[in-house]
Amino acid sequence: MPRLAFSASQPPSSYESAGRRLQALIAAPGVQKVQAVTVCRLAHEQPEDWQRLMDEISETVGVRVENLEGGTVRIGWREYCDA
Repeated sequence: MPRLAFSASQPPSSYESAGRRLQALIAAPGVQKVQAVTVCRLAHEQPEDWQRLMDEISETVGVRVENLEGGTVRIGWREYCDA
């Protein structure tokens, strides 16, 4: 029987992992209903990757990124949907 060839792909980077996590959180039906989510960086996510992600999200028109206490971040877009 022939052996199956699997690609030796690299595990996702800290940036990709954080991005996928936030994408899943933002896409959740409950979050879509309130149009805001509060998140924080996880221990395995690199601070520079987290900051890059927050910077990129904050550049999106209609999205607000608010830094809260203890490294927590609130990402919201509700107030812009009524405009």
